[in-house]
Amino acid sequence: MQKSYEKILAWQKAHAFCKSVYHAAETLPFMERYRITGQLCRAAASVPSNLVEGSSRMTPADKRHFYTIALASLDEAHYFLRLAFELNFLPENIYKECSSLAEETSIFIVLLRRALPQKNQVPSHL
Repeated sequence: MQKSYEKILAWQKAHAFCKSVYHAAETLPFMERYRITGQLCRAAASVPSNLVEGSSRMTPADKRHFYTIALASLDEAHYFLRLAFELNFLPENIYKECSSLAEETSIFIVLLRRALPQKNQVPSHL
């Protein structure tokens, strides 16, 4: 049975990004396991999980809050990818693939947030 959040394109992109980050993390040196790797994976997993939590909230303000956290986590994960790449811990092709997915994910989350009614906006069906 498909969960309702699985239908959200932003979540689908975020889930793909998270999986790509976990695969990228496997290439990082063992010595980074409790440093960059842990931070990177936690931030990446936070993106789709905050979209899931936001999608289950009732008010647009609550949804927007969690979607904003997802964007912040996405930026954090992207930073750790960049750091790993610049420290020569991550191959360029993997960095570019993850970065591309991060950019796509960001666009979809922003669009998802924009689709929410603004504060004090009366729904058109009333």
